[in-house]
Amino acid sequence: MRQAAFIGVGSMVGAGIFALLGSAGEVAGAAVWVSFLLAGIVAVLQGYSFAKLGARYPSGGGFLEYVIRGWGDGHFTGAIAWMLLAVNAIITAMVAVSFGSYASDAFTNDDAWVKPFAVLVLLVMTALNVLGSRTVARAQTVVVVVVVGILTVFSVATLSSADRDLLAFSGYPPFADIVSSVALTFFAFLGFGVITFTAKDLADPQRQLPRAVYLALGIATVVYLGVSIGVFGTLTVQEVIDSGGTALAVAAEPTLGQAGYWMMTVTALFATAGATNSGLYPATGLADEMAARGQFPPAMGARVGRRASTGIVTTAIAAIVLAVFFDLNAIASIGSAVALVVFALVTLGHLRIRQETGANLWVLLVADLTTVVVLVSFTVTTLVDEPGTLVALLVILALSVALDLIWKSHRPDPAQAS
Repeated sequence: MRQAAFIGVGSMVGAGIFALLGSAGEVAGAAVWVSFLLAGIVAVLQGYSFAKLGARYPSGGGFLEYVIRGWGDGHFTGAIAWMLLAVNAIITAMVAVSFGSYASDAFTNDDAWVKPFAVLVLLVMTALNVLGSRTVARAQTVVVVVVVGILTVFSVATLSSADRDLLAFSGYPPFADIVSSVALTFFAFLGFGVITFTAKDLADPQRQLPRAVYLALGIATVVYLGVSIGVFGTLTVQEVIDSGGTALAVAAEPTLGQAGYWMMTVTALFATAGATNSGLYPATGLADEMAARGQFPPAMGARVGRRASTGIVTTAIAAIVLAVFFDLNAIASIGSAVALVVFALVTLGHLRIRQETGANLWVLLVADLTTVVVLVSFTVTTLVDEPGTLVALLVILALSVALDLIWKSHRPDPAQAS
């Protein structure tokens, strides 16, 4: 259970706090901590839905199994499966680019190396995932203990000397802007979905999976609140934005000196490498499960070189393309929007089978309502100003539907095959 939770924490912390502070600060200003709190509430509500589903339907296919249970095994589920594969690649690309930012700053001080370092960590972590789930789990346990421990030291140090004027409510943007930024900060919580793919490796998934989800979300929320308040209580909003992906290292320097800067840089390298590792983890189970059900072509469940899952190879290639050709903000926006759509649909499907899971009707309704509010707010206030991101989002949706239709139009009829 601890290792399952740590896979989720590793994915969340690496994808969130090291990568998004600058992007979220552009929208929410010094109120980023409020944005993280609201995103955490939405994530816990969705986590309740996922935990109830996971306890009832544990599967190596993760929360895609929940889609099948709620919506059946037809075209709708197939399209969502392709969307999930895309979200998985986007999250992985996001944290790989963040790793590249810290690595290039630490070793070369040349932004031209951001992309090569991102590709390098993707290749290394793909190889680690090919070695198996036990290797991934053990690696994540070490990474999370180190990262959370150092972030706790950082939070205590920066909070003790925080400038309250920098955090004054009078400097916060309109609440509508804070709500719209929740879609970005919610990206930092997407890693809890990865935990659902560990069900096949848990001895008692009915009991352990919900505990792992709640533990991971609790740890991540506390870390995000402490770190975001510490950063924006140390640096001005503009300084956070200007420092980009290295905001934590810059914020550590005034309190902990040059040693603090390097400590946070090394921590960021650990965290983002670990998040890349756990971000790739679901690809094998997702592709294998969907290929076995006929939702994906059989080739997606095959092995490359008798060891590497086609699913993880496909995800790694897609993540490399995204990391090389998209900027950090664009990747975060696309991933958040697609994930919000998928999560809303999972919980909407849960409403149809809640008698089987024993879930509370009102909690599920509030979970979906808050998710939809965040998605609509994000669309109205952010996506309209980012036409490229909006086009990319529509392309992902259309491509998911097209891939499902194309495959199933050529898929052998199971009845005839038998």
